[in-house]
Amino acid sequence: MNTGLGGALDIVGILLSVIFVAALLIWVERRLLAIWQDRLGPNRVGPFGLLQVVADMIKMFFKEDWIPPFADQLVFVLAPTIVFITMLTGFAVIPFAPGVGIIDFNFGLLYFLALTSLSVYSVVLAGYASNNKYSLLGSLRAAAQTVSYEVFMGISVMGVVMLSGTFNLREIVEAQQGGWFILPQFLGFLVFLVAAVAESRRGPFDLPEAEQELIAGFHTEYSGMKFGMFFVGEYLGVTLTSAVIVTLFFGGWLGPAWLPPLVWFCLKTAVGIVFFILIRGALPRPRYDQLMAFGWKVMLPVALLNLLATGAVVLAAT
Repeated sequence: MNTGLGGALDIVGILLSVIFVAALLIWVERRLLAIWQDRLGPNRVGPFGLLQVVADMIKMFFKEDWIPPFADQLVFVLAPTIVFITMLTGFAVIPFAPGVGIIDFNFGLLYFLALTSLSVYSVVLAGYASNNKYSLLGSLRAAAQTVSYEVFMGISVMGVVMLSGTFNLREIVEAQQGGWFILPQFLGFLVFLVAAVAESRRGPFDLPEAEQELIAGFHTEYSGMKFGMFFVGEYLGVTLTSAVIVTLFFGGWLGPAWLPPLVWFCLKTAVGIVFFILIRGALPRPRYDQLMAFGWKVMLPVALLNLLATGAVVLAAT
């Protein structure tokens, strides 16, 4: 990676771009869901409703940033910053293109898995600090859901590690020069995808904030900028997860030479983000017991089967 002034500019450019994309996704999701559900969506403020995001941000900046008197104030304020920071720092190990990235880390994949595990502390602390029974139930759901599905996520990527021989995300991309890992690791991809949706707490696995049951779950008592940080943190998580899926299974920046590598990476990641939005609008939310049973009775055996099959193939090839 670049050092000095060039490296600093890369860091600032990447982080600002990621935050801009996360903010833009608020409009993209509302617009795409409206199209798929035969509605108009935001179309009044600015061309195609693009300035609706700006209007929402201005409203959020000036909205009363209220802290309930019965809440644990320090933890209440700290909780939304954790998810924002963990998701944002996750982009440090993403290889966007040859020579484009923040750090070339030998254990980048483990770093990503660690950050996804740490992000659940944000939800747990928010539910605890709110001193609200609905918030607490939502945070307990999030904790059980994340702890369970991160097991399957970790096992599902071991096949990619065995095929590439490294935890370095840049080297994993380079190992796909002869073919993307989506083909030999299709089962691992399916497990990783489902686990990623559950870890990001996106629909249909948004049970920690199920409004029909828990009002809004862990962020029931939040308003103003603190609620906005939860919101942006969620979209940062969707973008980060899509980027990691592209890196692990779809060849990262690799593609035909008629487009620059960075453009290929961005296009593939955009498809992943659109898929995240589509499943939210297309699939119903399961019961919580169904979600947990599906994880331990279906996801775990499939992940272990993929691991054993990949190990046998790699062993036979050596």
